[in-house]
Amino acid sequence: MTRVWKWNRPVTVREVLEDLQQERSIAYTTVMTVLDNLHQKGWVRREAEGRAYRYEAVSTRAAYSAALMNDAWSQSDNPAAALVAFFGMMSEEQRRALRDAVHIVQGPEEGPEQGEGGGETRVTPDAAHEKRVEKPAEASGEKQGEKPGQNPDSGPGGTGR
Repeated sequence: MTRVWKWNRPVTVREVLEDLQQERSIAYTTVMTVLDNLHQKGWVRREAEGRAYRYEAVSTRAAYSAALMNDAWSQSDNPAAALVAFFGMMSEEQRRALRDAVHIVQGPEEGPEQGEGGGETRVTPDAAHEKRVEKPAEASGEKQGEKPGQNPDSGPGGTGR
């Protein structure tokens, strides 16, 4: 994908091959197979040009990275704990970039500073060790008479969503 993004235009197997061969020895069929696999997975589109194809990225590198992170995160048995661990691995520069991104997504009118805040997630003091993050209502057990940790949709009579 890096080579396809590099040109920011449709590329042939031959172009990618010649670029890669500047760094290492690689076979034409290997590049062709990888680009075909990327096409089958939906990461590149291709158009026939004579007897060859021209391949073009379907998404940006940023969108691709976001999809990979989302996929990894959604496979966690405790997504909130996975985020806490991930954020703990970040450098200060990465955390600043994350804060900037959150502000962009939230927009200027949203967030706890403007009076919202009942729904934000907080990390309990033991969350780093227990790998557990609680919602404020879950921690207090006060939300509509629920017991802490109870999901109304998964119990008897729930929708099971």
